[in-house]
Amino acid sequence: MKRSAGSTKRAAKRQKVSSTTSTRNQDKEKETAGMARALNTVLAFVSSRRHLATTFPMIRSSVEGLLKRPLELSKVAELKALLPDIVEFAYIPHSDLRIHGEMRKNTVLVLEFAENFRTTISGNLVDKRNQCFKDAVDELMKATPEGEVSMELLQAAARDHIPVNPCAKKALAATDYPEYDTIEGLLDEPLSHIIQQALRESRNITSLYHHQAAAINAIAQRKHVIVSTSTASGKSVIYQALAQDQRTALEQLLWACPGLQHIKVATYDGDTLQDHRRAIRETASVIFTNFDMLHASILPHEELWRTFIKNLKLVAVDELHYYSNLFGSHVAQVIRRFRRICAAVGNQRVIFVSCSATISKPSQHMKRLFGVEDVEEIVEDGAPSGKKDYLVWDPPSAKNMDPGVAKLGQSGPMCEAINLMIFLMMRGVRVILFCKFRRTCELAMKALRQRLSAEGRLDVLAKVMPYRGVLRDSQDRRRIEHEAFSGHLLGIVATNALELGVDIGVLDAVIMLGFPFGIANFRQQAGRAGRRARDSLAVLVAENLPIDQNYVESPDKLYNQPMDDLTVDIESKVIIEAHLQCAAHEMPLSKDDVVYFGASLGELCDSKLRKDKDGWYHPHPKFLPYPAKHISIRGADDDKYTVIDVTKVGLPNGVPRIMEEIELSRAIFELYEGGMFMHQGLTFIVKEVSHDTKVARLVRADVNWITKPRCVYIPSPCQNNPQSHAAEISRVDVTTVVFGMFDPMMRKARLIFYFAGFRKIRGDKVLDVIDINTPPYQRQVTGFWFDVPKDLLGLMKVKHINLAEAIHSASHAWMNRFALSPDLRTECKAAEKEYNKEESQRKRPARLILYDASRKGSVSAQAFDHSGEVLRQAHDTVEACPCNDGCIHSATCSEGNVVASKIGAFLILKALLNLNIDANSVAMQFGPQGFETIVEATYVRPLDGVQVEPA
Repeated sequence: MKRSAGSTKRAAKRQKVSSTTSTRNQDKEKETAGMARALNTVLAFVSSRRHLATTFPMIRSSVEGLLKRPLELSKVAELKALLPDIVEFAYIPHSDLRIHGEMRKNTVLVLEFAENFRTTISGNLVDKRNQCFKDAVDELMKATPEGEVSMELLQAAARDHIPVNPCAKKALAATDYPEYDTIEGLLDEPLSHIIQQALRESRNITSLYHHQAAAINAIAQRKHVIVSTSTASGKSVIYQALAQDQRTALEQLLWACPGLQHIKVATYDGDTLQDHRRAIRETASVIFTNFDMLHASILPHEELWRTFIKNLKLVAVDELHYYSNLFGSHVAQVIRRFRRICAAVGNQRVIFVSCSATISKPSQHMKRLFGVEDVEEIVEDGAPSGKKDYLVWDPPSAKNMDPGVAKLGQSGPMCEAINLMIFLMMRGVRVILFCKFRRTCELAMKALRQRLSAEGRLDVLAKVMPYRGVLRDSQDRRRIEHEAFSGHLLGIVATNALELGVDIGVLDAVIMLGFPFGIANFRQQAGRAGRRARDSLAVLVAENLPIDQNYVESPDKLYNQPMDDLTVDIESKVIIEAHLQCAAHEMPLSKDDVVYFGASLGELCDSKLRKDKDGWYHPHPKFLPYPAKHISIRGADDDKYTVIDVTKVGLPNGVPRIMEEIELSRAIFELYEGGMFMHQGLTFIVKEVSHDTKVARLVRADVNWITKPRCVYIPSPCQNNPQSHAAEISRVDVTTVVFGMFDPMMRKARLIFYFAGFRKIRGDKVLDVIDINTPPYQRQVTGFWFDVPKDLLGLMKVKHINLAEAIHSASHAWMNRFALSPDLRTECKAAEKEYNKEESQRKRPARLILYDASRKGSVSAQAFDHSGEVLRQAHDTVEACPCNDGCIHSATCSEGNVVASKIGAFLILKALLNLNIDANSVAMQFGPQGFETIVEATYVRPLDGVQVEPA
């Protein structure tokens, strides 16, 4: 009888599946059998000594010593599922467990094998148990349907047998999201057999997801493409772009394609040696770079890149959601400069492809960022997704804990997050802990070192590393990425540098210490676990901050709240002018370039650039020879402090070692003589700081305390300096726009930091207060302010409304409605100063002060231009918002939004808009009252030569 080709293939496929299933069963059975034998041996020993209790923590360490790997709770639960009558695995009251007559409270997890079970098997007790386990596995294998993995069925059944501590503090909210199956897509034009084989051999890819196929089809039709799907959905396969891991994957793909091995792939970034750059320009077919290099290196030297640009086919931009606010607005202009150069060399066929995590209005965002119109939007996710459990973990506050424990510092979100991370790692769960700030990251790493070292788990500690995007040595950064990707790490402590597309392999769990800076950040971080369709866990450990507690009370917002639209300001004359100076240097401008830079080009060229006799525009001389050097697209300070370890200086072969470079804005708060500085979780003492050379010298010291500076921070208005180069770059016409009593002033602001000393702190206890004699640090930025009307101050005092709370909340309410607010700063009020029991000699004027985060920023000028309409939006939002205080809180508040008053903020916004306030309708307030720190604002003289419009 002839067998058809189709039936032959199906039979072969069944045979292959059967073989694969059998292999997987054997591997998992072998692993479980080894654990069962180890448990049996240890329990037999313990049960023979009646003075020892069979508690799981004690048994686990012995079993792990035999297995040479962590013993997971879920694995023991598999034994319980197989042998429910023999294995006893549950929490019992501590009072039922007496060891040497000791009585304890709460519960304890006990693991025992029943000794009186019935069996016909002969031999000693250990042999009987081993044989019972083997028989149970055989019975499971026989009962498993064909094509299914019996040990995976066992794992599913074991979930019901994982013991739950009845006395454990329960997380406030838990939500699980179901898994999703693969949705495959078809290409309009199939890939060649060579490329199919290369994908199969290099990436084990045999089919494409729906969104991958849809994107490739759109690119083949010469459309620009934006793919907005979930994290880890295989978006980069569409174009194989971005970082080191993607470069490696692309090289593997090319090497697997006969005839394509000659294609050269190169990275061109700040770490690329000067000697290598020419070869990359002349020989590379694919280049991995970033917008910083495009802005400051490639475009200013476009004559060296013309051959490459002329032959360019595709530009891929990953993590498109990252490009918003001030940075995104700069990048939009960099892309327009790039498109202009491409057109000038005769290349108008470049296709732009971008990928993003799930965002609102992805095609609109891409159109504004790239300045193109024909964009194909792909949002249907075809990638499989494992089940994801979300947990909101609300730690106990110190006031509700045992006083002795609280004094030792064993409380609070940090301790809870560390405990949870260690718990998971001990069970072989790969976990990443996200911290909002670099210092928090260092403190967490220090705590992990102490805990794991004290418990003798140096093997686990060796598999934990910190990751920060500012690591000075790129090789250190990439080494950590490689260790994580290859599965050698159990734990990573990271800042939000790992939110983005660095592929660090498979993670099982994410812990977020404190709510990140927005819903988008939360979902991006949560998406780092469960990649490649694995089940995963995402835990938000809430801090005792109002914005965290808002999500503790309403956890559904974390999953269901829509994300805000991403903002890119392509009409900002300040930003456009800066990039026109750069564009004119790359290639002289004409009025025809309005197609790239918008309607304001003519006005800006005539007023800000220099026109030659032929009508071409060139950069203003003050920006020469390289305008790009004067424009920081990230808005960061150029000044950095170099941190040097001098511990071994003076010893044989001892040399100083550069550890890292940190921004000036951080250095002034972290580098002061005698202070403690952390690097990679290790502690150092600052020996010397030179503000002239911007160098700090540190020595290694193991200390169990931290230091916090005692400083006074004063933003105040000052006169403009017309000779200042920075002022020329960011200068705006100073006018006063009057909306009733609303009278904002646009000036240079002077920021002064007075350092009185620092405190040594362990946990929540101040060990010592040290005075230091150091000159104040000053810098000038551009800013503006609103003066609070005098009559309102009187009303708020009568109603016992704290003025500092009201001004602080009104500032945040205004910033919450301004799209570019991440690049603005205000004076955040600290509770320890505003509620101090002793009266402060420093009284601040009653004004809302807003200023640029960077000395080279220009966002405050844009904020000033729109201050009236934003003020109205802030008022309407606070008036309509039903929450207690969420609308006046900021995720970036440096003092945690503790000093806050919604009614006070609303009254200030109302008064600034000159709206009527009914004093009788304002309720008396009974919040915390200390000495008043706010006084009436005094008049600030206008700049010389500036006419102020009368009110």
